[in-house]
Amino acid sequence: MAIVTPALVKSLFVSFNKAFQDGLKVADSDYTKIATVIKSTTATNIYAWLGQFPQMREWVGARIIKDMKTDGYGITNKLYENTVGVPRTAIEDDSVGVYLPVMTEAGRAAGVYPDEHIFALLKAGETSLCYDGQNFFDTEHPVAANVDGTGAITPVSNLLKPAGTDPASPAPWYLMCTNRALKPLIFQERIKPDLKAKTSDDTSDHVFMNDEFLYGVRARSAVGFGFWQFCVKSTKPLTAENYQEAYTLLRNMVADGGRPLNIKGDLLVVPPTLAEAARKIVGVATINGGEDNPNYKLSDILDTAWLI
Repeated sequence: MAIVTPALVKSLFVSFNKAFQDGLKVADSDYTKIATVIKSTTATNIYAWLGQFPQMREWVGARIIKDMKTDGYGITNKLYENTVGVPRTAIEDDSVGVYLPVMTEAGRAAGVYPDEHIFALLKAGETSLCYDGQNFFDTEHPVAANVDGTGAITPVSNLLKPAGTDPASPAPWYLMCTNRALKPLIFQERIKPDLKAKTSDDTSDHVFMNDEFLYGVRARSAVGFGFWQFCVKSTKPLTAENYQEAYTLLRNMVADGGRPLNIKGDLLVVPPTLAEAARKIVGVATINGGEDNPNYKLSDILDTAWLI
């Protein structure tokens, strides 16, 4: 039987923290494939530059400074936690080894919690506002005739749905442009997940009253939308024809002022139920008994269970 001393409790935290860090390292996360990580230093970040697409022009005479429209889109950080209690009796009986996998799993959970929130936001894109005041997936995103956001407005869609009684896909799928500095979504990181010991010795109030030591994970972050122009959602069946429709829609996206954005849908994001259909569209070199597949490798595939 071990005697619970401050030195023993401290050494246990070292072991638990290593297990936690090991879990972080092996976490299988995908959020960085569709979201840009933005470091945050305040409670709320205001992304006033969303909606601005810089471009070069010939320098003739003095510089021309255009007043860009301001789209104030704020993302407020949230606080997240996970707490594990280790009974004092487990320490006394030298049974703390059984808690090492728990700490490793806590680390893995901390490593993938951004996935959970990023993909949940993606799924909610039809009912969640983005920087232009429309839902992220919408049929009426306003695109202005002038680069400063003035002039006639043309409604632009990044949402494809079956017409009338046409069949729908069993699950939505998404085509994204992810090779730009800003991806379709934003993961705003304020505080990385970190494991702390709530109780450092056996004289603390919690240990005295509950006979257990507490270890907790704390993190601060938030998720939000980037450019809607970089992502198309479709609820049409995932076929080669409908994939091409989404791909062409992205290729034809323009900024305010009508300047082409030259977007290519390089990532096809699907739930597991559509993974095989996705592979048949962009993952095989030949189709129909030997014909070249025009969609081959146009997009990579992200098969994620977070879309279930």
